[in-house]
Amino acid sequence: MSISGVFLVLFLLFHATMNIVVIISPTGYNEICAFLGTNWYALVGTVVLAGGFVIHILYALYLTWLNMRARGGQSYAITKNQKSVEWSSQNMFVLGLIILGFLCLHLYNFWYHMQFAELAGIKGPFEPADGAAFVQALFSHKVYCVVYIVWLCALWFHLTHGVWSALQTVGVNNKTWLPRVKVVSTIIATIVVLMFMSIPVYYLLGCGSGSCC
Repeated sequence: MSISGVFLVLFLLFHATMNIVVIISPTGYNEICAFLGTNWYALVGTVVLAGGFVIHILYALYLTWLNMRARGGQSYAITKNQKSVEWSSQNMFVLGLIILGFLCLHLYNFWYHMQFAELAGIKGPFEPADGAAFVQALFSHKVYCVVYIVWLCALWFHLTHGVWSALQTVGVNNKTWLPRVKVVSTIIATIVVLMFMSIPVYYLLGCGSGSCC
């Protein structure tokens, strides 16, 4: 994970903090959506964010290619997993593909119907700034709730390894600090994922319709 990954983690933390408002105050969430919308700063941020994702994906593909070339014909020579190597570390590329796939779904469900629709003048079932209505409409389907929860589990594994790996890349890799960094990485990843996950769980329990148990 490169510096682009650190940038994306910070964005996820901001995005999760913003999104959780929808179950606290739908009106407040809509005000946030209206504040962002198609304003110039939101558009610049979208372009920068998209660039960060592209750089991160290309860098991940490059590292995967280097690892495959380094292993050569011995890719499958070892049948037993090394105890010192974490599962998430061994499957970062697969986890990344899962996250990328669901990211495309997420962009279609929200960005396409909100910011892009406002830019293109596309008429939808709700006003582009009525983010709470889009969220409620999507998560009224239990299948989507489950799909997003599964996606967030993959994101958790990706982040727990990715955060400490990025810090290790910039030099935090001695025996004293590395275990601490791993703990901090797990805490950050857990906070981010739980904030995101609280939304589909909220609607899965029926709280969004006022019948929460």
